[in-house]
Amino acid sequence: MEIKRRNFQGVLNILSFNRHFYVLGFIALALIIGSKFIFPWPNILYWVVLLAFIYGLTMPLFVSTYVYDFSGFYNFDWLKKMNVEDTKDKFNLNINAGFDETSYIIESILPQSKIQVYDFYNAKQHTEPAIIRARKVSLFYPNTQQINSNSIPLNDNSVDNIFLLSAIHEIRRQDEKVQFLKECRRVCKPNGNVIMVEHLRDFPNFVAFTIGFTHFFSKTIWKKAFEEAGFTSFKETKFTPFMSIFNCK
Repeated sequence: MEIKRRNFQGVLNILSFNRHFYVLGFIALALIIGSKFIFPWPNILYWVVLLAFIYGLTMPLFVSTYVYDFSGFYNFDWLKKMNVEDTKDKFNLNINAGFDETSYIIESILPQSKIQVYDFYNAKQHTEPAIIRARKVSLFYPNTQQINSNSIPLNDNSVDNIFLLSAIHEIRRQDEKVQFLKECRRVCKPNGNVIMVEHLRDFPNFVAFTIGFTHFFSKTIWKKAFEEAGFTSFKETKFTPFMSIFNCK
């Protein structure tokens, strides 16, 4: 199956999945504007608050448009540059939290390799409204299997590459992240890779998403989780100032 993304699909997804945030934000913006006619706001304070709200509502959309619609992320040229081998004996996993935009793309780039898709979403543990909405419109790759984050149903040393693409930040607890990564390490071959793509809780993403950057985790937290899980290398490559690609062995 060939996947052709619609124009502005990335930012439209952001708007759709996080519409509760934008509804509340525009209600607050309307109240601020309306209050100017009721209360004697100091002029400078009024404009500071108003512009801050407008910035907080619009900047994430501009950045998301850049990252997901214009940076070429979904062309996967960044993966092609990593020289991932594509042969009939290679076995890859793509693990998501129930929103899958990438499995068909990986299949098209690595057509000779076998791919298995797992979904670790747990309605009791992963309760963000955005991911609940995203699951309703997600593509379904054939034979996608539901798993628990602490158990991957494969033998030890059986996988060549595991793809974790903007997914495992949905695992909020550090101990659950470590247990999940231990499972990834267990099923990886000795020379296998875990390829993770994530926004980070850092300054560029603070500029982009303001308080929304707290939904992500810092590089330090990810590094600690991978080290506790037993990985021996943790290499970061920046893909735009707002997104990092990690290759962990």
